Amino acid sequence: MSTETLSQSVTGLGLYREVCYEGSKRLTGRYSTSFSLGIKSLHPRFRDPIYGIYGFVRLADEIVDSFHGHDQAGMLERLTADTWRALDEGISTNPILHAFQDTVRRFAIPRPLIEAFLRSMEMDLHKERYERHGYDEYIYGSAEVVGLMCLKVFCEGDEAEYERLVAPARSLGAAFQKVNFLRDMKADYEDLGRVYFPGVDFGCFTDACKERIEAEIEKDFAHAYVGIQQLPDGSRFGVYLAYLYYKKLFAKIRSTPAARIREKRIRVSNPRKVLLLARSYVTNAAGLL
Repeated sequence: MSTETLSQSVTGLGLYREVCYEGSKRLTGRYSTSFSLGIKSLHPRFRDPIYGIYGFVRLADEIVDSFHGHDQAGMLERLTADTWRALDEGISTNPILHAFQDTVRRFAIPRPLIEAFLRSMEMDLHKERYERHGYDEYIYGSAEVVGLMCLKVFCEGDEAEYERLVAPARSLGAAFQKVNFLRDMKADYEDLGRVYFPGVDFGCFTDACKERIEAEIEKDFAHAYVGIQQLPDGSRFGVYLAYLYYKKLFAKIRSTPAARIREKRIRVSNPRKVLLLARSYVTNAAGLL
């Protein structure tokens, strides 16, 4: 038994760490069945760190999207301060933050990625319409950097591999986020007053507008797939599963008229998700990625 393991066993920090990751795992399962399936398809050594990242991201996102009637700006400010304190001290009494800081420190996730994410969360508190520059900045911070955090975990310290996969990882995050924007367009506008797509008027959202956005998403997916093929063993299958889920969701959205997108949230059923899991397993096992 190493000195670190013995120390954690004696002080109970090892148990606390396990409980914190279990909390992030439970949070992930309750909020996203699709991401849960993807994480479960990763090699076991990657699962806790990815749960740690997702739990933190979900916590911040809920503050700006769901905690209406409360001081959301103050809560996000406190979360930000607590995040930096947890990273500096290597511990937090907030279980979600403790799991996140443990992942960040173990895999040397750069702080600028976290700063960009928190900056995008702050944008959600103030911005309701986006020009192109702000739109790109928001997508980078809210989605692309999350993919880069996960990539740091998957590359396990191999900086050359990380740098080689940065661009397609960003494209995958961007594709996921833009699909989310289309899927949630009605709720974003009616519940939060937001329209993320630059130059788009929700009340006049046409098929032509939708097709321009879809063409951009298709390019993101194509670039991302090249990177998925090159991911390290142990991560490729899980990421490919998430990719397939979003491609299926995207296909349903593409076949839905713009007028319908303004009225209904498009979904992929849980049985369909399980079928995608089986198909992706066969494809990956056969080396057909």
